[in-house]
Amino acid sequence: MKLTIERGDLLNALSHVQNVVERRNTIPILSNVLLQAGNGELKLTATDLDIEAVDSADASVTREGAVTAPAGTLFDVVRKLPAGSEVELEVQPEGQRLAITAGRSHFELPTLPASDFQTMSSDDTPTKFSLGAKDFARLIDKTRFAISTEETRYYLNGVYLHAAQTDDGQAVLRTVATDGHRLALAELPAPAGAENLEGIIVPRKAVAEARRLIDGVDDDIEIEVSDTKIVVRAGRAVLTSKLIDGSFPDYGRVIPKGNDRKLTIDNKAFEAAVDRVSTVSAERSRSVKMSLSDGKLVLAVNHAETGVGNEELEADYGSEAMEIGFNAKYLLDIAGQIEAVEAEFMFSDPASPALVLDPSDDSARYVLMPLRV
Repeated sequence: MKLTIERGDLLNALSHVQNVVERRNTIPILSNVLLQAGNGELKLTATDLDIEAVDSADASVTREGAVTAPAGTLFDVVRKLPAGSEVELEVQPEGQRLAITAGRSHFELPTLPASDFQTMSSDDTPTKFSLGAKDFARLIDKTRFAISTEETRYYLNGVYLHAAQTDDGQAVLRTVATDGHRLALAELPAPAGAENLEGIIVPRKAVAEARRLIDGVDDDIEIEVSDTKIVVRAGRAVLTSKLIDGSFPDYGRVIPKGNDRKLTIDNKAFEAAVDRVSTVSAERSRSVKMSLSDGKLVLAVNHAETGVGNEELEADYGSEAMEIGFNAKYLLDIAGQIEAVEAEFMFSDPASPALVLDPSDDSARYVLMPLRV
């Protein structure tokens, strides 16, 4: 194998695939990226056997061939080469090493045979649809922070992607994530082909890799779904992932319907105040008490060991006074999603979940379970 490729093109393709590789692997070849040279392009493939990422870039191929090389090391080497340089890749038959040459820089990396590399089988994908890359990125960004990290509840370790109907009968494509303490929901009008999408759970790692793949993409992307896999296509890049085999809980039951105590507050001021008072909260619970009364909100932390902190904010609240506690990190995560100047909190009572809304975006909702304070 011998080829010449522009450093920027190689780096871009490598960046789309190398993150799939697990840094610690008991199977050596899974630490490698598969390089296939032919037909005027270099094709790169990486996998951890649950996710596979493929991308390609134009190259001047002198000698066709295929080999695998350490993904992390290759990416680091290419990343540090001078911008705009031409990179020559050549497999030296005598030593079975991958030689990388750019200007006066020369590297040689160990290789493993391409024939040992395992690629994922392709399924028949009955559900196919296209949507804007920015729309899909929004569905991910508005929900993925709420994915559970608790491995025992594996069915919560991803984003639930499905077709649903709004109260007025509109078909929407919806993402939902929850860890049992908070829930995030985002939706958009269902694109053609997605109206009947059965619910699938996309694993946390696949969500992160799909988001990285479409970062900076302005065109439409294609999504294909089978019973066991999801495929995301963005230009020449393709991400294939197994789905989580489990049942996502009936999230509709936990979204409050009758919360009638409304708090409206400047979101940035609220976010900054929560961040300040939580400095002295206990690391484990991160509990912050919110005291609501006419026209104001008081945030307070009172811990015997770590200290006391409180801050008063002006707020639009005209209902019965109440005190309710929340995890500070969860409050900050949701505040970070609100794009409007003000955030709206809808409460029922101190023991019931709160609904948080973005006045500028009625297609996203957040639910927070309270803490005892």
